Amino acid sequence: MAEAIPAEMVGRALGHVPHFNALGISFRSIEDGWVELELAYSESLVAYPDSGVIANGAIFALMDSAAGMAVVMGMPVRGPVATIDLRIDYLHPPAPFVALVGRAQCYRSTRSMAFVRGVAYQDNIDHPVAHMVGTFVLSGT
Repeated sequence: MAEAIPAEMVGRALGHVPHFNALGISFRSIEDGWVELELAYSESLVAYPDSGVIANGAIFALMDSAAGMAVVMGMPVRGPVATIDLRIDYLHPPAPFVALVGRAQCYRSTRSMAFVRGVAYQDNIDHPVAHMVGTFVLSGT
């Protein structure tokens, strides 16, 4: 089992990842095997200016980041991971002008692969904007 990492340390580490800064992704929490990141609302992430709705690509980046972090947090020895496959089913458009939360869990891993699932939501996790499943390759394989 991986040793626990203080949430403050994870938050500081995220500040050094360029695309997190560029997209406005920040750390929310790690608990019970789940990792949560938040994508702040920004006009620069809007798909269609008249709608105010965040683009699907930004949601994809949020979920890939949350999933990758969930994999790394669950590894006995932390190292790089790579996304092999990531599927997102968009259930409905996000509400305009509202931040999104990406919640991911690494629910199974082998020596060389890890499997994740998660949701993107806004105010209510029981009303997700999207569902996500993914597969990652672990470092050294």
